[in-house]
Amino acid sequence: MKIFTIGFTKKSAESFFTKLQRAGVKRLVDVRLNNVSQLAGFTKRDDLRYFLKAICNIDYVHLPELAPTQEIMDDYKKHNGDWGLYERQFIDLLAARKVEKRLDRKSFEGACLLCSEDKPTHCHRRLVAEYLKDKWGNVQIEHII
Repeated sequence: MKIFTIGFTKKSAESFFTKLQRAGVKRLVDVRLNNVSQLAGFTKRDDLRYFLKAICNIDYVHLPELAPTQEIMDDYKKHNGDWGLYERQFIDLLAARKVEKRLDRKSFEGACLLCSEDKPTHCHRRLVAEYLKDKWGNVQIEHII
C-alpha cells in the first residue's frame, strides 16, 4: 500500500493540483482540525472538494480523528512547544483513538494525507502516515513536496 502526504503552504493552486495528479493520488484525506479557515485559501473544505473532483477526479474526505486536539496544537504552536513532546502526545492520542482499527484500510490505498505545513518534517501528517505504517505494516510513504 502507498500513502502520500502533502501540505498546501507555499504552493500555488496550479502546483498543488498538478503534484497530486502526477502522483496518481486517488483520494485526499484532510487531516486538519480546522479546514474552513480563510487562511486555507483554495484548500477550504468545500472549495477543495470541488477542485479535486473537477480538476483531478480525486475524492475528498475529512478525518478530524487524524488531527491533534486544539490543546496539543496550542501547546506546540502558541507556546513554543517541544517537538518531541508534541510527537509523543499526538502518537498517544492516535493510539487512544485506535485509528488503525477504526479506519477502512482499503480506502487508504493511493490516498494522500493533507495538512498545511509545507514540509513533513515537523508535521502531524507524517506522524499519521508513520503510525499507520507501524500498525498496518507493508505501507510505503511518499511525501509530495
